[in-house]
Amino acid sequence: MKLSSTALLALAISSITATAYAEPASQDFVPTTLAGTSAQSEAKGFVEDFSLGGTTRNWYSNEQKYRGGTFAYKKHGQTVTDRRRENWVQGTILNASSGFTQGTVGVKTEVAVYNALVLDRSKRDIKGGSNRTLADSNGDAVDQWSKLGLANVQFRVSNTTLTAGRQNFSSGIVDSIGNRALPSSFQGVSFNSEEFSNLSFQGGVFDRVSPRSEQSLSKFRTEYSSNGVETDKVYTLGVNYQPLKSLKTSFFGANVKDFWNQYYFGATHELGDIQQVALTTGFNYYKTVDEGKKLMGEIDNDTFSLSLGLAHQAHSLTFSYQAINGDEYFDYLHETNGIYLANSLTSDFNGPNEKSFQIAYGINMAEYGVPGLKFNVYSARGWGIDGTHYTGNGGVAGKGYDGIQSQDGEKHQEYGVGASYAVQSGLLKATAIRATYVEHRGSENQSDGSIKEFRLVTTIPFNIL
Repeated sequence: MKLSSTALLALAISSITATAYAEPASQDFVPTTLAGTSAQSEAKGFVEDFSLGGTTRNWYSNEQKYRGGTFAYKKHGQTVTDRRRENWVQGTILNASSGFTQGTVGVKTEVAVYNALVLDRSKRDIKGGSNRTLADSNGDAVDQWSKLGLANVQFRVSNTTLTAGRQNFSSGIVDSIGNRALPSSFQGVSFNSEEFSNLSFQGGVFDRVSPRSEQSLSKFRTEYSSNGVETDKVYTLGVNYQPLKSLKTSFFGANVKDFWNQYYFGATHELGDIQQVALTTGFNYYKTVDEGKKLMGEIDNDTFSLSLGLAHQAHSLTFSYQAINGDEYFDYLHETNGIYLANSLTSDFNGPNEKSFQIAYGINMAEYGVPGLKFNVYSARGWGIDGTHYTGNGGVAGKGYDGIQSQDGEKHQEYGVGASYAVQSGLLKATAIRATYVEHRGSENQSDGSIKEFRLVTTIPFNIL
């Protein structure tokens, strides 16, 4: 289970794709031409364009399981259970970034120090640690810790940049995730090329991930693995293309060594005028097949989501349908946000053969004189979860998605409400405050269980130089 969103704050309505535009979305064709300017020709210099700044985030979560579910922790060597878990962490990022040197080949460096200060250190509250609070082998919170979140060197020619080291990367398959006090990052080599007006290319090779709540680097594993197997090579390559001013598309492929080959296609189309009625259509599709040593077992999975978002002035209403076609979970890499599906919420709604539907409503109070204030509410239901036909583990216990066979006709539902405010001016300008409440209820063998969660997250950006 992973609380996620696609390039939005945690628990935003991931399926609301309608965006406010002052003018009707143009349906004009966009010809592919060479970029009009070279980013490198405008380089200001290594020192001249140096910047120092970052963010500090106060991250609080209160979870309660129900319908028999419990959390567990060790007390005096004995396992103790109860229904509640709390995590409260202050995460701070200090980022130092040079400018690109001038000349044909520009060189730049970026270093970011991540620091976590645990504000709730109760062993009972944190329940032995998780991807929320770092704990030692005894289950006690590590009161304060730091690490290099980013440390890379970048080389740029014209509008093409090569990055080597610990870095952020964003695509439909490999994407940094930032829904905790600190985000994840990846170690490897990547490139981004924007030599054309409406066509860009991205790719990378990564061997380690820097998890959100861990000090050390880790090998890659999957979000839903039953055996915790790891791989140390992820290759990805893709293209972003905008054929119309109103239509954006992307296609990416990835080879996760000895796990799978995964392919992603995404498209977003805008139509109409938000002052009247605007329609935004979002489509996301994934194809996953096993590869190499098949450490995750045999996989043959087709998954898609389709969302239709209607917007009128301050109001947006979105309908999203999602379908998993395969006898295993739709899975993705742990410590990434590589799931751009519309119904990826507290639950990913990604069970074997699952179908799900979501309806979401949002209101932007700027239209009523309170810029920066937004509210949202959603309801999602999943049904038809059936893992009884899964044979991908080859009969080997603990391999692949072993245990999924018990899911027979499972269903679940999720409700959420949220409020957010972005400070518009003054010393705290761009500070974001978001409160969310979610309730998820699953049937007996549905993997996410039944849980309620309240979150309060405040993120303050700052600039030093």
